[in-house]
Amino acid sequence: MKTNLAPTRSNLMRLAEELKFAELGHELLDQKRSILVGELLTLVDQAVDYEGRVVKALGEAQTTLSDAIMQMGRLRVGNLAGAVNIDYSINLGSRRVMGVTVPRVDTTFTDNSPYFSAEDTSILAEVSIERYRTTLSLMGRLAELKVSIMRLAREVKKTIRKVNALEKIVIPENKETMAWMRGRIEEQERENFILLKVVKDRMEQAEEESRALKSLKSNDRVREEGEHGSSI
Repeated sequence: MKTNLAPTRSNLMRLAEELKFAELGHELLDQKRSILVGELLTLVDQAVDYEGRVVKALGEAQTTLSDAIMQMGRLRVGNLAGAVNIDYSINLGSRRVMGVTVPRVDTTFTDNSPYFSAEDTSILAEVSIERYRTTLSLMGRLAELKVSIMRLAREVKKTIRKVNALEKIVIPENKETMAWMRGRIEEQERENFILLKVVKDRMEQAEEESRALKSLKSNDRVREEGEHGSSI
């Protein structure tokens, strides 16, 4: 409670405006928190799905590569790997979610096939290349999701702290200060009313005493004039 403020109506009006602003801010931040939490949960579900897909795709790619080595030999597969010519690009963008900038990752590949002759070459080599390429695309998307989750989680924590500060400190403190200030103002008004009543009673009493004194003086003057007339 802010007891250092003077209990005046101007300060009470200012506190009322601050309380209104704080309640509006609390409402908006609460809505922001709900939207961010919803978006965060959606991204977490997607990240779990993509992580499973990455693990599965990587396992399949490694299995296919192992099978190709078993069929053609490690030296032959190594020579074929040197002939693979695939250009790739990773485009980084961004989007905003309730004021939070989250990344967008787009991975594209450009094939310059055929990389090698199909003669004496196992189809597993081609399959392995395709599966590793798929895995890299999934890993780009997974990286996008994980970074987005970290940023949104950090913003959710900040928003929750602000909401709690408004809900548990600022708004209750303002309401308590306004209640105290209203009580003090009402008390001052009662004291002023009593003081004015006392002053009014004293003024009326003084006027009555003044009228009584004037009446007394007037009676004395009339009596004196009567005594003077009778002596003549």
